[in-house]
Amino acid sequence: MSVSYNKLWKLLIDKNMKKGDLRVAANMSPGTLAKLGKNQSVTTDVLERICRALQCDIGDIVEVASFSEDADEGRNR
Repeated sequence: MSVSYNKLWKLLIDKNMKKGDLRVAANMSPGTLAKLGKNQSVTTDVLERICRALQCDIGDIVEVASFSEDADEGRNR
C-alpha cells in the first residue's frame, strides 16, 4: 500500500498555511515533516496532532492506495 498526503498539502493551501506553520502548530520535528513530503508513513499520533491543528478529520489529509492502484500507476508512466 502507498500513502499519499496530497490532500494535506491542498488543505494547507486552502487555509493559507505554509508547511513550517503546520510543523509548529502540530508540534512536529523537521524530520517528520520531511517524511510527509516524501509520502512516507508517520505515526497516528502525528496524524492526530495535524488533524487537531487544522480542525479536520484524518480522511481530509491522507489517502491510502492499494497495491493494484500503485501497479497501474507504474504502467501509465
